[in-house]
Parts: sequence; structure tokens; C-alpha cells
Amino acid sequence: MKLLLAEDERSLSKALTAILEHNGYTVDAVYDGVEALEYLEMGEYDGLILDIMMPRMDGMTALQKIREQGNQIPILMLTAKSEVDDKVAGLDNGANDYLTKPFASKELLARIRAMTRTQTVAVTSVLQFGNISLDQATKELSSPSGEFHLANKEFQVMELLMSNPKNVIPTERIMERVWGYDSNAELNVVWAYISYLRKKLTALHADIQIKATRNTGYSLEVKQ
Repeated sequence: MKLLLAEDERSLSKALTAILEHNGYTVDAVYDGVEALEYLEMGEYDGLILDIMMPRMDGMTALQKIREQGNQIPILMLTAKSEVDDKVAGLDNGANDYLTKPFASKELLARIRAMTRTQTVAVTSVLQFGNISLDQATKELSSPSGEFHLANKEFQVMELLMSNPKNVIPTERIMERVWGYDSNAELNVVWAYISYLRKKLTALHADIQIKATRNTGYSLEVKQ
């Protein structure tokens, strides 16, 4: 299950990401409401953990925009405030649940399970482009010729490309989405993982390919 975490306090964001990943979730971390909206447009998520007090765009404004766009992703609001009015405002604007800082990790995990439970029942989790399928639940990349189980970062790169077929994804964007803003990894690590995925696509006799646009990024294209 893939979650988007929007929390501007970096140390807390790292701690929450570690807790969630330890419990089997895939997590993308962003640090303001604007980034949260951008990431929701670029990828598929099973839930959003949204802090209220953030720079550029606060969580309440982001929540309103998400619901205005018709996106019904389950949303758990985080805040340091405990006033009843704040909770009511969040729930009235479409939040599924509300958690006041500080909180226990067990309570956070329980609330995430509760709000995403209905999402996991009958939602398709397979991305398809050409003769290639990517199962978001099992991380299996497959074609009529066979299948591969992708490692976590391979999966995240491929998921980003297959969620945006024919669109060029900047290398820096892939780096931020998969390795995070605070990563010490170099940009060439993206090229390395693209290379891994290209080899798997070749082995699967894919009719699609990962195309590099010089000094820009990568896109998933149908072979000519």
C-alpha cells in the first residue's frame, strides 16, 4: 500500500516514514501543500497523511483543493492543535480522520488501517501500457512472456513512468520521488535503475521502451 506523507517538520517526517515503511507501506514524503497536490497529480496513492500547519499551502487549503478536484483519496489530518473547531473544520472539508500531535505510532497505524480498509477491497491495482502490466499490490512487472518481482526502488521508478505514459518525467523529479529530497545519492543512480528496468523489459519482450530525452528525463513510449 502506498501513502503520501505531507509534513514540513523534517525530523518528524523521517521518523514517520521509517515507522510506516517498517510496517509494510511504501511512502513518498513531501513538505508542503503545493508539493502534495503535485504528487497526487503524478501518481496513485492509497492514502494521504496531511499536516495542517505547512508553508506555501497549509493542509486545510490542500484538503479543500483535493476534494474540489473530485479526488476521494482517504486523508488523515495531523496537527499540533487540539481545538474542537479545527477538527470539525477538517472533517467538514472532507478529511476521513484527525490525529493530534503528539501521538503514539500504534494509534497512527490503526487509524491508517481504518481509513484505507474500504479502499483495499475492490480497487484494481494494475497499471497497463502496451503489453506490459505492473501490479501495484505485488510489485510484479509482467507480459505474456513472463514476469519479474521488482525491488522497491525499481517498482517506484516503473510505477511513476507507467502512471504517466508518453510524458517526460524529469530526472530530478524521479530522484525526489524515489530517493527523497534529503538523499545523498547522485543523479546517476536514476540512470542505473532505468538500465535495470530496460533489461527486464527486453527480457519480457515488451512492445514499449523507456526513452531518454537528453538533459531532461525519461518517458515510457511505444516502440516504433
